[in-house]
Amino acid sequence: MNSDLLHERLEQLYQQYAKKEFVHPDPLEFLYLYQDTGDREIVGLIASSLAYGRVAQILKSVRKVLDVLGSSPRLFLLETSPSFLEKLFAGFKHRFTTGEEIVAMLLGTRRVLKEFGSLNECFVHGLKKSGGEIIKAQCFFTSSIIGGGCKNSLVPAPEKDSACKRLNLYFRWMVRDSDVDPGGWNGVPKKGLIVPLDTHMFNICRKLGLTDRNQANLKTALQITENFRKFDPDDPTRYDFPLTRLGIRTDTDLDGFLASCGVECTTKKQAK
Repeated sequence: MNSDLLHERLEQLYQQYAKKEFVHPDPLEFLYLYQDTGDREIVGLIASSLAYGRVAQILKSVRKVLDVLGSSPRLFLLETSPSFLEKLFAGFKHRFTTGEEIVAMLLGTRRVLKEFGSLNECFVHGLKKSGGEIIKAQCFFTSSIIGGGCKNSLVPAPEKDSACKRLNLYFRWMVRDSDVDPGGWNGVPKKGLIVPLDTHMFNICRKLGLTDRNQANLKTALQITENFRKFDPDDPTRYDFPLTRLGIRTDTDLDGFLASCGVECTTKKQAK
């Protein structure tokens, strides 16, 4: 595929869809409700962690958690006892995520807040400790929240070669500062971000020639990120949001975009 043509089409897609009016339906929209970065980083962690399954159920589950945490999730977590949290989320269910897992993640978040002051500072600490290696920093971040060896469907383990789509989505939201990504984190260069890779993004990237791999795992996410970095070395996740609009919104034209890039195929949108 012609690299210059692909870059041109991706940039056109960005200019068309990288706007707040195209966010819904996306759990990202919840972050806009919180001006304080200390609250927003917690909201983002919750919203991204629950971002699996049908989008209508995702939005419903995120809203249910945030309704409990109130106007300042940070203060709520710092002031609420573990036993009360357990009562508040008893019976919570999002697909295979339980209320116990939500509570474990929230208590881990509170532990991080007390130790580092913020989730941002926790990640920066991991980044410095690892000499700037993003994967090791991710491992430090997730283990700080959940703890080593503790299984939780909400918090992935980057060291197990998972693409960690939801985790990388969270970092994109918090590190990039754009019309759609609210940002707020400091000390984390956006050039180190990794593309949030799910099946939809994987399929599009294979058609565009951005990967020749057969599995949507971490190695594939890194290969795709490296290819995007050729277009924008300082912002390799720049085209993630507009590309994903082609899969989750009914007013977009995936076939038309692929055809404009020289790809001949027929796709069908899945009902959301």
